[in-house]
Amino acid sequence: MFHTSMNRRSLVQAAALGAILPRFASAQSSEVTLALDWYANANHAGIYMALANGYFEEAGVTPEIFVPADPTTVLQTVGAGRDTFGITYHNDVLVARQSGIPVKSIAAVVQHPLNSIMVLESSDIQSPADLGGKTIAMAGVPSDEAYLATILENVGLSLDDVETVNVGYDLMPAILSERADAVIGVYWTHETILAEHEGYPVRYFRVEEHGVPDYYELVIVAGEKTIEEQPEMVSSFLGALRRGYQAAADDLDAALAHLIEESPDLVADVEREGLNLLAPVWTSDGAVEWGTQTAERWDAYTSWAQENELVDADIVAADAWIDLWPL
Repeated sequence: MFHTSMNRRSLVQAAALGAILPRFASAQSSEVTLALDWYANANHAGIYMALANGYFEEAGVTPEIFVPADPTTVLQTVGAGRDTFGITYHNDVLVARQSGIPVKSIAAVVQHPLNSIMVLESSDIQSPADLGGKTIAMAGVPSDEAYLATILENVGLSLDDVETVNVGYDLMPAILSERADAVIGVYWTHETILAEHEGYPVRYFRVEEHGVPDYYELVIVAGEKTIEEQPEMVSSFLGALRRGYQAAADDLDAALAHLIEESPDLVADVEREGLNLLAPVWTSDGAVEWGTQTAERWDAYTSWAQENELVDADIVAADAWIDLWPL
């Protein structure tokens, strides 16, 4: 049976009504909400490590951590103050700002992109230069098409030289059944592992290694009002998270145990391999502390996004994030 990979920016669970119900994270209370981008997985290991180790409690914060009925609404609910914090995508923060949603990125969950192009190991595609004339499956996310266009341009090709197909959620089945020669929009820390475990060895090409500017795949966001009115709470929350990710990196076995306790349906071996790949990118192999963001990274990515018409030319990168470190 093929594992169905559901695109994180498009995942919609059945109870859509929950996405519009207010959660009322009080400005006067240490009780906060954290809306996840997807079901609990290795990307969230530091969160559950912080929870299990009592770091939030020590910081005076009581978080409700949940997967929204519709994770595509995270930016809207955080911007409206119905949720205190959320996990979302670097590019989507810029798109939200363009739409007038008052949110800012306050910390980077990972320091580099997780998105990749994946092909079967048996394929004759040894590098992006071999994609000419091939069929590439995508989930219909505009940024993925822009990543692909940039990668192709980097090797002297264009979108006209490939056939792209929108397969929605079915990225994994598309390549495992060989309906497509390659897919983009899968994480090299997750879907590549799933494919291997299902008996399909793969190779992958990380987008930032083939022309796409380096960016933060996942970020923590907060509303401008929350940042302005509750700076101490925000700092306390982030401090607990940083401790959680540091502790998770130091003890991946414990991190996995807490993760499985939270989400028993996870395949432990898959998440263990994912953690081994993710831990180095939480801190860029120890070069920076967890959560770090830089103006250079935001400026370069925003310029690229503007050039590729993902966001308007008047979007200002500095408005989309805030440096709250050191805490």
